[in-house]
Amino acid sequence: MAGKFELYKSPNGEFRFRLKAGNGEIIATSEGYTSRAGAKNGIESVKMNAEDAEVVDLS
Repeated sequence: MAGKFELYKSPNGEFRFRLKAGNGEIIATSEGYTSRAGAKNGIESVKMNAEDAEVVDLS
């Protein structure tokens, strides 16, 4: 099963999204957005930028 984005409204009324792996584990969560459209734009930004993102090891 492929990963998926879940878009939801938090208890404080903000829209957020989380990225879940195929096994259901949450692997990323978003900041809060004032609108559903803002959260959807955030999802699209992650999709677009993650593909070529550099991995920086700070350990």
